[in-house]
Amino acid sequence: MKFVWLERLEEGLIALLLAAMTLVTFGQVVARYIFNYSFVWALELSTFLFGGLIFLGISYGVRVGAHIGVDALVKILPRNVAHKVGIVATLLCVIYAIIVFIGGWVYVSKMYDIGILAQDIPIYQWIPRLVMPVGFALLFFRFTKILIDMLRGKDTHLLGDEVEDALKYRSDDTATPGQEQP
Repeated sequence: MKFVWLERLEEGLIALLLAAMTLVTFGQVVARYIFNYSFVWALELSTFLFGGLIFLGISYGVRVGAHIGVDALVKILPRNVAHKVGIVATLLCVIYAIIVFIGGWVYVSKMYDIGILAQDIPIYQWIPRLVMPVGFALLFFRFTKILIDMLRGKDTHLLGDEVEDALKYRSDDTATPGQEQP
């Protein structure tokens, strides 16, 4: 089951949030140090944008295998035992995503009911906080997909492999003269 549109949307949102946060911060620095002026709303907007990066980035990190973890014990286990440990770990991650999604939804609902505005920007506080349940819904989706693949017997990983990545991306400078890189 491919959700290419969801992956592209996720990547696009992350890129948009990063670009917007960079532009707002750069504009604030220029305004402050060159024109001796400060945008009152810049810090709050940057904080909201950064929160969006974090909560959407969690899911993206799972998708591309960028999260690191301690897996030394799992790597020395027999293959079938390691697979079962991986299934249990993924199931726990699914449960975690559900718990935080529900907590985030309750939090956003209470912020909606209270109806207070952000401090410096004229929007309701629940709007930028929606990214928390949305991000954990995406995380639930990613972990569920991994769990289904694992239950089907596919060799999937929850974590990135730092050693494999380091070997894959090692610099050509480390090779001795006359020796080919793999």
